[in-house]
Amino acid sequence: MKESMLKEIKVEAAVGHTLAHDLTKIVPGEFKGRVFTKGHVIQEEDIPELLKIGKEHLYVMNIQKGYLHENEAAYRLADAIAGENINTNDPHEGKITLASTLFGLAKINEEIVHRINAVPGIALATILNKKLVQPGDKLAGTRALPLIIEEKYIEQVEEIAKGTNVVEVKPFIPYKVGLITTGSEVYKGRIKDRFGPIVEEKLNIFGSKIVEQRFAPDDVEQIKDEIKYFLQKEVDMILLTGGMSVDPDDRTPQAIREMATEVIVQGTPMLPGSNLMVAYRNKKPIMGLPGGVIYDPFTALDAVLPTVLIGEKVTKDEIIRSGYGGYFS
Repeated sequence: MKESMLKEIKVEAAVGHTLAHDLTKIVPGEFKGRVFTKGHVIQEEDIPELLKIGKEHLYVMNIQKGYLHENEAAYRLADAIAGENINTNDPHEGKITLASTLFGLAKINEEIVHRINAVPGIALATILNKKLVQPGDKLAGTRALPLIIEEKYIEQVEEIAKGTNVVEVKPFIPYKVGLITTGSEVYKGRIKDRFGPIVEEKLNIFGSKIVEQRFAPDDVEQIKDEIKYFLQKEVDMILLTGGMSVDPDDRTPQAIREMATEVIVQGTPMLPGSNLMVAYRNKKPIMGLPGGVIYDPFTALDAVLPTVLIGEKVTKDEIIRSGYGGYFS
């Protein structure tokens, strides 16, 4: 049936006909782009250029009910897929690109992407989930593969995507953070704290800030008192640095456990930063930071922090799965 909607004509006979699709010119190493766009009326002077790009025949279309041109299909695919904080362009060679409108965390529904790509004649390519993106960064491209596609396949995609955000960008929430640095060596002034400035720099990238830094020795009750202090101050998140190793003098994990209503993990499969601890006091995140934060530019903390700062809860399953791709050295 589709063949009856496409009539092939020689280029020399195409003068006066409307071009049904974009035509691309490729000069290796020099140029790749449209030279003729859909809707262009072929002129006599176009014939030499069409022949130069290898087009000896063109299609004249008569689209029947129940079928869609690739551009109309692309618009509907983009509408179905695009979630919050997304811009889309007009179709280029049948493809629409989705881009971010802000600095945030890209959220890609991997399962839905796979289901969409199982629909005949559909292509959806995306970046990886939970990637930091800037305004204008491209997130995905989608198109119908044939020039004319049965509308039922587009409807299948719309049904799969209904009620979900397949591709979206979450903005970061400016958190007020309480920082507790533990360790008798710092508390008693034997060494200078190095965590504070590094943690503050990491938070500032996302628009969050440390409202106060407090110090505690390697004593469970005193560390708990500092956690209580910040709970009363109603900060959005509490971070604890120091005392997170397996050394018998390190008391921070015990203090966090006794103050938390839920411990997600103590230890992750990510390296460096495997000693990261993630817990919650009701909905308030409390995290024990690994020592690698002061040595390595990217650790488990940097992998988890963006999720926390868009207001989403870190899950145990997410941490378990983070070992794949979680080797940062």
